[in-house]
Amino acid sequence: MKHRFSVAAPFILGIALLIGARAEAAEACPAGLNDGKRITVLVEGEGPDVVLIPGLSSPRAVWNATAARLKGKYRLHLVQIRGFGDDAGVNAEGPVLDGVVTEVADYIDDCITDAGRPAPAVIGHSMGGLTGLMVAARAPQEVGRLMIVDAVPFIGLLFNPAATIDSVTPQADQMAAMMRAQYGQPAPTGPVVDPGPASMAGGMSNTAAGRTAIAGWMREADARVTAQVFRDVMTTDMRGELAAVSAPVTLLYAQDESLMPAGQAKAAFEPQYAGLAHFKAQMVTGSRHFIMLDQPEAFAKAVEGFLGE
Repeated sequence: MKHRFSVAAPFILGIALLIGARAEAAEACPAGLNDGKRITVLVEGEGPDVVLIPGLSSPRAVWNATAARLKGKYRLHLVQIRGFGDDAGVNAEGPVLDGVVTEVADYIDDCITDAGRPAPAVIGHSMGGLTGLMVAARAPQEVGRLMIVDAVPFIGLLFNPAATIDSVTPQADQMAAMMRAQYGQPAPTGPVVDPGPASMAGGMSNTAAGRTAIAGWMREADARVTAQVFRDVMTTDMRGELAAVSAPVTLLYAQDESLMPAGQAKAAFEPQYAGLAHFKAQMVTGSRHFIMLDQPEAFAKAVEGFLGE
């Protein structure tokens, strides 16, 4: 059974119960915050539907600049994984990613396609890109087009060309246990400051503002959810399901010369998508993992081109 979303105001639910099933689907997810079991979705703007999914430990705030540009022309559905800005809820225990994928697909069905609207454009960063790819493969009718931002079908290959699910699982388990052990530890206090280029955040952004934002998001994320989603991503290989994806897919991936030459970045990212029927890729130079923070204008231009196709 699909998970249905609720809204805070009970009278809206009462109205929905009095009207037909198709109208109920149309009103199920109005503007404002919609609460789900594993995700929450903020709906704003008017126009064609665009679903934006953030990455590991990131709240929907990662899309703030993107949303400010788009909400005058599009109806945006800003997803947030519970535990990454919301209370963890059921995400505090057990696998998370597959449940999130199911709930995102159900949300799109309930709020968009079941209401007679075309399948949306989906944009996902990192783990959010993998989530979008999984929805596109397992519920193809729910994705009109997909932009994947700096993610691959199987992340293990970025570290070892011979990696398999079995070979990466022990390391994924070990690292997830270390992350999970941080839960309940005293949290830093005071304002978030730039942790510097040598920090974990520095490996994901090459700007002071980007590093500061990422450090703040990591501080606020529930360590249990971060640990489990990290393990879920590490042990997911979508290459065998790419043939089921019918939507056009655009890959936007980062390249920073201090980390990886352009040729090596191209070889690391693009071949993993060989099984897609409709695929194109664009490298964004001078950027680390958070392209929208490091190269905001290039990112905005790429998104505009993607949505205008």
